[in-house]
Amino acid sequence: MSEFADLWIEHRRLVRDVAYRVLGSVADAEDVAQETYVRLLARLDDADAAPLDEPRAWLVTVASRLAIDRLRAHEHSRRAYVGPWLPEPVVTDDRTLPEDRVTLDDSVRMALLVVLEQLSPAERTAFLLHDVFDLGFDRVAEVLGVSPASARQSASRARRRIAAQGDARFAVDPVVARRLTERFARAASDGDLDGLVAALASDAQGHFDSGGVYPDAPTDVVVGAETVARQLLAGVGGLGLSFEPAVVNAEPGIVARRRGRVVSVLALEFADDRISVIHGIGNPKKLGHLQPPR
Repeated sequence: MSEFADLWIEHRRLVRDVAYRVLGSVADAEDVAQETYVRLLARLDDADAAPLDEPRAWLVTVASRLAIDRLRAHEHSRRAYVGPWLPEPVVTDDRTLPEDRVTLDDSVRMALLVVLEQLSPAERTAFLLHDVFDLGFDRVAEVLGVSPASARQSASRARRRIAAQGDARFAVDPVVARRLTERFARAASDGDLDGLVAALASDAQGHFDSGGVYPDAPTDVVVGAETVARQLLAGVGGLGLSFEPAVVNAEPGIVARRRGRVVSVLALEFADDRISVIHGIGNPKKLGHLQPPR
């Protein structure tokens, strides 16, 4: 049991990290972690099983298979989703316990996860496992049930599609990004249209994921600084929300709360010292992991 405990303590976060990046869902990632935990326990209890020589690779393989099975099972529901489907946000602040945090790096940025959502499950998984988690293509092929050559091709297609979407990072000073975020949060809290517009790029885009819960929420991309700002104020007017800067998927973002409960999360992208894209997640089902206990 000591061997099991040590393995799980060392690799638990890795399992969750893999599952979240494949699925874009914190809740599903937790489910995958729990199932991986059960399978590891069964594996170590099996007296006939060979020694676990590469526990990290074994856990990543198991978690990846479980995650890709869920991803494929969800394909139909995601195609039928009302409006844009955005990943569940990872918000890191003083309220987040260290052991509950997804590891933050470039691969968890909302902009990249949105692009990954456009890939096939095989392309997405091959890219993540090889390029992010350093698994060899033999292991990737084992997860996908294909040949190593096919796994390599899937990862290559993913890289090309990511590059075609222009997923290059704009070099915005972190201090400038933080100040812009704080200005935007104050303006949103105050209902200040001019303040919102001033923080946005002229061609700013707004994507809002409500899952159809809010009938008036836009289901298409909103374009233009004033249009985005007016849409935001129309959606939150009179709700008494407080907008607070936070770290959202490893970058500056904003959490909107009402009476302590999270109503929406805004993941931001920056260009030319302005906010260029707002990814707004307001579907309550995607915010459950952020709510305080009742």
